[in-house]
Amino acid sequence: MRSIYENVVYGLRVRGERNRSILDEKVEKALQNAALWDEVKDRLHKSAYDLSGGQQQRLCIARALVTEPEVILLDEPTSALDPIATNSIEQLVSQLQEKVTMIIVTHSMQQAARISDYIAFMYLGEMIEFGETKAIFSNPEYQKTKDYISGRIG
Repeated sequence: MRSIYENVVYGLRVRGERNRSILDEKVEKALQNAALWDEVKDRLHKSAYDLSGGQQQRLCIARALVTEPEVILLDEPTSALDPIATNSIEQLVSQLQEKVTMIIVTHSMQQAARISDYIAFMYLGEMIEFGETKAIFSNPEYQKTKDYISGRIG
């Protein structure tokens, strides 16, 4: 079982980084950016399995952030999390949008409305509609989108 530290540093090691001080610095920065540093800084070498579900999800985000990507894709980032942990992840995603493009896959229309600037509605593998979130939710262009938003399909 990997430790918290090993989980975050993994991507840097794959890229060939071996300098311990650089690894330590980047791990701390990624954990800070994932709003997790204060909760784990004293137990970095403990198992990541000891973290709560919400903490584990933020650890996954830290692991993605450590390589300083331009885009991060999160697939159902709050699935199976309680409302408090969900809120924490949503706040984190909103903060990170200033630094990195975030693409979120979710089945929760409410979540999409809360945290996205743009939305793509997909149905049976086909993109039906794409645009600004507020516009799609207030005045969708296509009937399938209207039906989904209204609860008639899906």
